[in-house]
Amino acid sequence: MSKKLLTISSSPRKGGNSDMLCDRFAQGAKEAGNEVEKVFLKDYKINYCTGCGTCFKGKPCPQKDDADKIVQKMIDADIILMATPVYFYTMCGQMKTFIDRCCARYMEIENKKFYFIMTAADPNMSALKRTLESLRGFTSCLSDIEEKGVIYGTSLTDVGDVLRDNAVLEQAYSMGNKI
Repeated sequence: MSKKLLTISSSPRKGGNSDMLCDRFAQGAKEAGNEVEKVFLKDYKINYCTGCGTCFKGKPCPQKDDADKIVQKMIDADIILMATPVYFYTMCGQMKTFIDRCCARYMEIENKKFYFIMTAADPNMSALKRTLESLRGFTSCLSDIEEKGVIYGTSLTDVGDVLRDNAVLEQAYSMGNKI
């Protein structure tokens, strides 16, 4: 049965290493017959959460930007892939800003399967594990969530470095193909 996959790429660089792995994962999922939609956060206007508390009173977020459109896509998806480069041992600012904006409707993001992709210049896997824990901080606030897979890309400094690592490219394709 076909599933609906939403990929969220937070790289500030189209064609960056995490973005390429996101696309490779999506290619595998699409070739397996699944419906795939990609959100490239840089293409959207997403303001910072202001902490106004409006959403805690059961009202929609008063900000007029694209965050709610993307949250709706998460609600509608069966599977969500979140891809981020690692900056200073955590997710990039684009991903964190978007996650914070999920606050108004996070309780509606339920019964989902999640995959994560992280890339870093650091060759040490522990740098990426810190990032994974911050992504898990988000998903631990959601209901009935299942983490299905994690892809770590290490020693990836320059755009295109991931193309030298056939193993991680194949891992992304294979994992996407098996959703």
